[in-house]
Amino acid sequence: MGYRKFKQDFLRVIGLFVLSQAVDLLCKSLKVSYKNREIVDALENQNKNYVLAFWHGQMLLGWYLHRNKNFTALISQSKDGDLLAKLLKHWKYNVVRGSSSKGGDVALGMMVDYAKNNESVVITPDGPRGPANKMKAGAVVIAKKSKVPLILVGVGYKKKRILKSWDRFEVPKFFSGAKVIYSSPVLLKEDLSFSDTSEAILNCEQKLNELQIEANNFDNKT
Repeated sequence: MGYRKFKQDFLRVIGLFVLSQAVDLLCKSLKVSYKNREIVDALENQNKNYVLAFWHGQMLLGWYLHRNKNFTALISQSKDGDLLAKLLKHWKYNVVRGSSSKGGDVALGMMVDYAKNNESVVITPDGPRGPANKMKAGAVVIAKKSKVPLILVGVGYKKKRILKSWDRFEVPKFFSGAKVIYSSPVLLKEDLSFSDTSEAILNCEQKLNELQIEANNFDNKT
């Protein structure tokens, strides 16, 4: 039994290493253009925390570009979340496990504490089960309670493969063009009412979808 467990653990490590190296090579090959990047650069240069949100289906490049920084990521407690959590730890993210269906309240409280004190926060606001491109409360609530800005991010690929998953997960092709578009900071008052918070969630959903449409718009010269 000891040898079997050792073999299983060894194969997991090798598998994660191969996956992380493949993803690193893929993302490094992309020709990325940015819009409004100076917004997040200014926040980071001033050592100000913020909440960063991008859709689950476009998260591959979103996670990669913000690796090796002072970020905490909220990841579900599912089996798919296990793999993503290991990959994000490889990229030096602090990982908190939880979702709206399992461990959500505790995880949300931890994310608020991190955003208030130690680190910026990254979240895919339609994950882990969707519906795709429909914003749940987490990103807005974390930003509101921690009194830090919320930055929405559209991520687009010129050449990509779309998987048959609930989020229509996008895998860019090697050397594809890519666009990353940041929103202006969304500032949320801590004393917002429930109805005003709900309206803010809908407004952020609309804005993020607009950013995503813009990020997906490639002309022939891009």
